[in-house]
Amino acid sequence: MAMKIMWAAAIFFGGWLFFYLFGRQLVFNFAAAYPMIRKMREQDKELIAPGADKYTNISVLVCVIAIAVVAAIVIRFCPLYLSISCAVGAVSALLMYLPHAKISDRSTFDLFCSAYSRFIPDDALRTAMFNRKPKEIRKRIREMGLEPNFVPAFSE
Repeated sequence: MAMKIMWAAAIFFGGWLFFYLFGRQLVFNFAAAYPMIRKMREQDKELIAPGADKYTNISVLVCVIAIAVVAAIVIRFCPLYLSISCAVGAVSALLMYLPHAKISDRSTFDLFCSAYSRFIPDDALRTAMFNRKPKEIRKRIREMGLEPNFVPAFSE
């Protein structure tokens, strides 16, 4: 009985870790990356390069394949109690991450800026995004004659 509990705890941690590695990225893509890219394109088609879509699509594809493969392995080779333990670990990690899975969260916005600054053609805007400075991002977007309403306001 003690070994079953230890295995369940290990698989629980494995599910939590697996969500942290792949599920979190998938949630980020749908909750932050796609909406921000869309909002930026609504302001100006040239504000973010088309490569951002490809980058995000590949990320989604890799995460979905990884999640499907690991889920199939766990379901096929683990007893029911271990499969449930893995799912509970992944769901608990999801519940911990959901409050942060919106672009209005500073860490999520910083992550978007770091990852997607390479797709910004304008040098000053790319530098502001790379440095994760929302005030400078808004300033540069105004200088370009656009509305910076898609950039969240943080207390700096």
